[in-house]
Amino acid sequence: MPAQTHLFLCLTDNYGVLLHDRETGATAAIDAPEAGPIEAALTATGWRLSDILVTHHHGDHTAGIPELKRLQRCRVVAPRGEAGRIPQVDKTVGEGDTVRVGVLAAHVIDTPGHTAGHISYFFPAEQLVFVGDTLFSIGCGRVIEGDPQMMWNSLVKLRNLPDDTRIYCGHEYTAANIRFARTIEPNNEALAARARQVDQLVAAHKATIPATIGAEKAANPFLRADVPEVAQSVGLGGSPAWKVFAEIRARKNRF
Repeated sequence: MPAQTHLFLCLTDNYGVLLHDRETGATAAIDAPEAGPIEAALTATGWRLSDILVTHHHGDHTAGIPELKRLQRCRVVAPRGEAGRIPQVDKTVGEGDTVRVGVLAAHVIDTPGHTAGHISYFFPAEQLVFVGDTLFSIGCGRVIEGDPQMMWNSLVKLRNLPDDTRIYCGHEYTAANIRFARTIEPNNEALAARARQVDQLVAAHKATIPATIGAEKAANPFLRADVPEVAQSVGLGGSPAWKVFAEIRARKNRF
């Protein structure tokens, strides 16, 4: 029986998502931006929260933990390197560990850069990856606690997942990311097609995620820093990919 997901907004532009195992009834929230919308999602679905899988320590991903823990008595799984900055952690994990939600099994991937201990949760059998603020659709997170080379290496790890892997990220930034991406690759047909699709989704008040790894590889400039044409477009032809990435990220910061 396949897993079920339920996507909803939290705060201003954060995404909350529930992952439900139909066989056992176990349900995980990926991060906990605030308790109210997660409680509402649980009521709407009829699911019971068994776990919170935390990607990183920022408050807009963890503020709902104490109330949810009180109400649901759920397990909190968090990145080993950031557990001291996350409330009420029960289990810490890092690269190569496995996390189970009922019978659903996630491989933990270290994806530092946005924060020093950021992790992602890859469920291969379900073709799902929860990437927090490392990767966005047509974008990536700001490099806050790491450096550009670290962040590029994390993005390559995610890029190397199977093309049909669906990506759930922490924020709804896609339309804004596309506007910037077209300054880097104005002639990218995959990006133009994604822009048309996103315009339709936004007009219909629908979410722009999940995206897929394959689609992001074709259209997301932050995953394409090792493409010669992208390097040339930012005046860094022949440079290491991480330096090209650093330039693209710096331009996005100023955009």
